[in-house]
Amino acid sequence: MPSERVLNTEVNCTPDPDEALRNQSARSRKRKADVAIHLQDLDEEVTEMTKKKPCSAQTCWIPSTTCTSPRRWIPSPDEVEEPVALSSVGFTQYAARNIFVTPTRPSPLPSLCWASKDDVWNNLLKKDELYSHDTHVMERHPTLRPKMRVILLDWMMEVCEVYKLHRETFYLGQDYFDRFMATQENILQNTVQLIGISSLFIAAKMEEIYPPKVHQFAYVTDGACTDEEILSMEVIIMKELKWSLSPVTPVAWLNIYMQMAYLKETEEVLLMQYPQTTFVQIAELLDLCVLDLKSLEFSSSVLAASALFHFSSLELVIKVSGLKWSDMERCVRWMVPFAMSIREVGSSTLKTFKGIPEDDAHNIQTHASYIDWLGRAYEYKPVDLERSQSSPVPSGVLTPPPSSEKPEGSAS
Repeated sequence: MPSERVLNTEVNCTPDPDEALRNQSARSRKRKADVAIHLQDLDEEVTEMTKKKPCSAQTCWIPSTTCTSPRRWIPSPDEVEEPVALSSVGFTQYAARNIFVTPTRPSPLPSLCWASKDDVWNNLLKKDELYSHDTHVMERHPTLRPKMRVILLDWMMEVCEVYKLHRETFYLGQDYFDRFMATQENILQNTVQLIGISSLFIAAKMEEIYPPKVHQFAYVTDGACTDEEILSMEVIIMKELKWSLSPVTPVAWLNIYMQMAYLKETEEVLLMQYPQTTFVQIAELLDLCVLDLKSLEFSSSVLAASALFHFSSLELVIKVSGLKWSDMERCVRWMVPFAMSIREVGSSTLKTFKGIPEDDAHNIQTHASYIDWLGRAYEYKPVDLERSQSSPVPSGVLTPPPSSEKPEGSAS
């Protein structure tokens, strides 16, 4: 039986309902007050945050240490700040370099509002050096003859005209083909057409807005290449070229030179300002020259400048290309028989294509009797070539004569 003291304790511990209600009400008011302290009025909080407060100096740097202080004095407008070397602030692994490199050739480009003309010109020159070709590429394939390359490239031009592909597309395809062949050995004759059409397929996807489908490229091979073979060869070519697919082609350089030669309004530098017919005639000389294997000895910029030389003057070529006569002399002289061949048969006229705007017609790759013209160039006697190359600086074979030297019966 519990004692009386224990019973009294149990009786005293019995809660009073009225007192419990008062205590709960007091605790509730206290919690509301605590919350009100933390939830201030939004306007008051913003005012407090935007109020200017004096910033007291904090001693966070010990001058006695041997390290350099990270704080730097901000000079006033009339004071000159001394340059700080990167090594003096602890960045010894970095070295400052000048990013504005002077071009190796004088830039003919006008001032550009969207980029530095020297930077643009330097990028063009770097690509011209980067995308080089192997002049002995056919020696790596004993079963192939140089004539096979001529026939293939001539056929690729014809395919471009059928599908209304741009000149740039053909020259990209030619670049891919020659560079890929330089990475291989002992390519068989029955594989050459597959490599050529696959190179053109890649080029069309790089250049054209609406490139032909793979089955359209397979169709022009007359059953020699299937869709699956073209797709497989496409991957092989791109891997062997290490995905370097953006050279500056000879026709791209020609476009730059022509634009600089006829440029009047610098604000319209990206819009065509040269005669389309003249561009087509010079591009035709380039088309004929690239069929010859020796064209791989020259860079794309030199090829374009040499072709322009045969339609203009040395002064103009130097002005628009930045090249010297010594840079292009060998290419100009090598190109003489090809220019003589075109002069004999006559240059082609500008063609029009259905669905192609008139201002873009000169950019569509056309096909001519290039194999016959090439045969004519090879038939010229060495005496005729020596006569045209005997002068220190021969005049362009296809350059129109001055008005004072035209025949009397010629039209004015």
